[in-house]
Amino acid sequence: MSASPSRPVTSRHRLGAALLLGACWLAFPPLALAGAGPLDLTGSGVGTLSVALFVLAYALVMAEELLHMRKSKPVLVAAGLIWALVAWAYTGAGMPALAETAFRETLLEYSELLLFLLVAMTYINAMEERRVFDALRAWLVRKGFSYRSLFWITGFLAFGTSAIANNMTTAMLMCAVVLKVAEGDDRFIRLCCINTVVAANAGGAFSPFGDITTLMVWQAGQLPFAAFFQLLVPSLVNFLVPALLMNLFIRNRKPPGLTEEVWLKRGARRIILLFLVTVAISVLCHSVLGLPPAMGMMFGLGLLQFFGYFLRRSLPRSLARKHTRYARRGDWKKLEQLGSVVPFDIFSRIARAEWDTLLFFYGVVMCVGGLGFMGYLALLSQSLYGGWDPVWANVMLGLISAVVDNIPVMFAVLSMAPDMSSGNWLLITLTAGVGGSLLAMGSAAGVALMGQARGIYTFAGHLRWAPAIALGYAASVATHLLINRALF
Repeated sequence: MSASPSRPVTSRHRLGAALLLGACWLAFPPLALAGAGPLDLTGSGVGTLSVALFVLAYALVMAEELLHMRKSKPVLVAAGLIWALVAWAYTGAGMPALAETAFRETLLEYSELLLFLLVAMTYINAMEERRVFDALRAWLVRKGFSYRSLFWITGFLAFGTSAIANNMTTAMLMCAVVLKVAEGDDRFIRLCCINTVVAANAGGAFSPFGDITTLMVWQAGQLPFAAFFQLLVPSLVNFLVPALLMNLFIRNRKPPGLTEEVWLKRGARRIILLFLVTVAISVLCHSVLGLPPAMGMMFGLGLLQFFGYFLRRSLPRSLARKHTRYARRGDWKKLEQLGSVVPFDIFSRIARAEWDTLLFFYGVVMCVGGLGFMGYLALLSQSLYGGWDPVWANVMLGLISAVVDNIPVMFAVLSMAPDMSSGNWLLITLTAGVGGSLLAMGSAAGVALMGQARGIYTFAGHLRWAPAIALGYAASVATHLLINRALF
């Protein structure tokens, strides 16, 4: 192990990088910004063993459907072992405090993601309890939309909304709609989930506020604000190519009709408004105040708790008014249903969050953070930009972002600050943003939907459409190189 920060790429190092890349093609991702530490562990036994643990953990995750074992278990164990190996190596070198600091930084990144996702899940569960999605389903069915129309409606909504809101939250909203509208049709739900993940990731690539990586490039001063909108057409191509292919496999029939009358529960519209306000505050916190988006989401959770308190305290008066009104009308059906009304409980909504997904996020973040601290991310960046043309390096990093999430990938690129044209900076912004769509676990949106549509949207189900998504990836890169060739 060398304590020098300078790391020449040796054949032994290239072997370690090749092992990590091999793991990438068998695995997947989310956050971790802990940079490489002062010790180069990529050529050591500790590094090799850590990569092997990474590969084994993700192999078990991929076999979730076969083993019927929750995906959080192997990554939690792997994360603990990887960081134990890091700490052992640094303790032996007399620098235990550095490993502890790196672990805390990575844990902070996870904490921000956990709080963001927990609030988003709570709001979606609250809207579901208030029958928002049941009412939306009834509206869509009454409008006579076919499955093929619903496929395109949710796809375009995900693409457009993720340009200004978080792609994970956008994908979860669209998934909730599809789960209600097409309840029981797992095949259609799976296709819509794949389409939503691709659309949400593509929609965030052309806006400075659409994704954390685009925001990183803008704040680093590599591109002006307006330059990102030149990626609109390539991003649209990335979404449309696989969507057109999936559209051919959708049976063009209509959802079954509803036999019950669906109406919103009290406070439903105000909860929707609070959710929109929460998302807006989250975006403004990050873009204007420079604070983590999680702060805005937690503020919004506080607003929801206050509103839940108001709903509980005012419930008896509301029931009395409705009882009087329905009795005058002679609406005995609604009078009977008033007897089943229960107070709104915010903590029951929090308890319904998909905890396996949240724990899975922890394992993934900590695994990637540990490998990054060992030096593997920096090694990959040096290997690519040191010997490849920037175009091919950016395309390859986009593929790698299907495993090592786009945030640490972009962080490594910005840290290296390679001498590239604005066209290439736009290219890495595009590829890092949409590359995660190649695997179900290549983006936060995909991982969140695996928890939300458990057993329907799976790693294997997404992988079957990887060739179509890869075709869209290649088409978007080619489109950018063609229409923005003057920038290279």
